[in-house]
Amino acid sequence: MGESSNLIGLGMPLDRCPNLILVGNTAKGRGVFARGPIPARTIIERCPVLVLDPQENTDHVSQTNIYDYTYNWLLGTCQTQTQALPLGLGSLFNHSNHPRRCNVGWTRNIDPETRLVQGMGVQQGHDSITYVTLRAVEIGEELCISYGPKERLTFVDVEEQDVDRARTEPDEEHAMTVLGSVTLGLDDD
Repeated sequence: MGESSNLIGLGMPLDRCPNLILVGNTAKGRGVFARGPIPARTIIERCPVLVLDPQENTDHVSQTNIYDYTYNWLLGTCQTQTQALPLGLGSLFNHSNHPRRCNVGWTRNIDPETRLVQGMGVQQGHDSITYVTLRAVEIGEELCISYGPKERLTFVDVEEQDVDRARTEPDEEHAMTVLGSVTLGLDDD
């Protein structure tokens, strides 16, 4: 009991909502979905992050697919910009800027104890991300976060493509409704 019980007070609580399922074959790739109803303001997950050494991030990680799963991050109290990799579901939430589909918000929890140690890389603290539902989520609904405005995205937004396609492709039913309401101003003369 001794040493283990002393460590409990030093640990970071990890929370995860039980009503989640990972689906691998969506239009966006893998995605997190609700397998049961989830009330508004529920903590979906509090997950630790791996804060990346800024130089290693620039030299190596930014050249790999892992970079696509990282978040912009500040290194402790020194305000050095780097990236952090969530060690949980954080890397698996898909993007949405649609007001109804973006149903999860997130908060960075930056630990001032995390710091860059010369010659040793990043000394990890208890940095984490907390994900919370912004509204009630229904069974079968995908949980999405916003990655930011479309100008900052580094990928083609599937939802934006669908909106663009809807603007350019004719809607036959709508066209028939519009045509059916057109009257011609023909004189009977």
